[in-house]
Amino acid sequence: MLEDGARENALEAFAEVISMEREKGEWGFKALKQIVKLLYKMGDAEKMLERYKELLTYVNDAVTRNYSEKVLNSILDDIGTNEDMGFLQEFYETTLKKLEETKNERLWFKTNLKLCALLFDAKEFPQMQLILRELHKSCQNEDGTLDQRKGTQLLEVYSIEIQMYTAQKNTKKLKDLYVKALQVTSAIPHPRISGVIRECGGKMYMTERQWELAATDFFEAFKSYDEAGSERRVQCLKYLVLANMLMESAVDPFDAQEVKPYRDDPDVTAMRALVGAYQRNDITTFERLLSAHRAQVMGDDFVRDSIEDLLKNIRTQVLLNLIKPYTTITIPHISTELNIPEDDVEALVVALILDGRVDARVDQLARVVRIRRPPGADARVDPRAERARGLARWAARLRRLHAAVSGRLVSNPRA
Repeated sequence: MLEDGARENALEAFAEVISMEREKGEWGFKALKQIVKLLYKMGDAEKMLERYKELLTYVNDAVTRNYSEKVLNSILDDIGTNEDMGFLQEFYETTLKKLEETKNERLWFKTNLKLCALLFDAKEFPQMQLILRELHKSCQNEDGTLDQRKGTQLLEVYSIEIQMYTAQKNTKKLKDLYVKALQVTSAIPHPRISGVIRECGGKMYMTERQWELAATDFFEAFKSYDEAGSERRVQCLKYLVLANMLMESAVDPFDAQEVKPYRDDPDVTAMRALVGAYQRNDITTFERLLSAHRAQVMGDDFVRDSIEDLLKNIRTQVLLNLIKPYTTITIPHISTELNIPEDDVEALVVALILDGRVDARVDQLARVVRIRRPPGADARVDPRAERARGLARWAARLRRLHAAVSGRLVSNPRA
């Protein structure tokens, strides 16, 4: 009847099933489930909620707890796409009130987590924090200490809380939660939960510029997401590649056994090409790839925020290789090779000097960089720099000659 679209007839038939039962039982529960779902499809929210409240009276008494949980979860998933937050809130509050009455703690916990996820999507963070506070209490003993039997539930709370603080870019809270999550030992978390926690750690270490620790956590997050079958695995693989390049590692992350199956994934191919260009210090190809694959690479805010660090790294390597054979090199020549403004070249050279990676000084007047070499070191002079220095010497001689001639004319005006 449902397939034929005869919805009214279907509703009457299901209602008849309910009336045939002398006592509340499984068939009445199943019929009410269908009525609730059908009314939702028909857009009759008021009647749906009324029937849903009737369905909740069957929970724990007429059907097994496991079956009732399965049905309620299914209904909550169905309505999850509804954009009317008022309707969703009333629906969830009705559910949670009944679950508290029946002391169904497990389903109460899962329902609150679902509500948190909906509020997260709607960016209703203040309301989300109120629910998170209740969820934290449910994982504690009366004295406020962690109930060791609820370690797994606590990690689930940390997981959704981490996502909230990540969206708010609250690094201090994230670091605190990450440390707390790693201290929970009495738990066997779902791989997806482990993935969220490890991804948080990776991002936290990235903001602190601890690239190696970030790479380790992103790899762990990737493996957890992969085990859970989550699409986040590919995103974490991108982050792993990013951290690997920032730590200037010569190791190709795609050589890892767990990563190999994703080498040809369309979303990963661009990152693989970037790794190749990065390891070759091929700045032209690197920038061309960034431009060609802007959507895949720069579409993620986290990746985009780290691209400038990557560009600085590769420019630094190219610069170090470029100046290696010289004692003097022009700033305009470096600018051309790196494809950046001359002011940026100066800033890059000064940073290398301050970091002790280059023993040199910048001659701003002559627009050259003079590199000091140990005695006997094999080095040559950039022809452009030599020409610039020659012109500077010639100009200095002309100034001295002009000064000398002027002096003679002043001292001997009759000459």
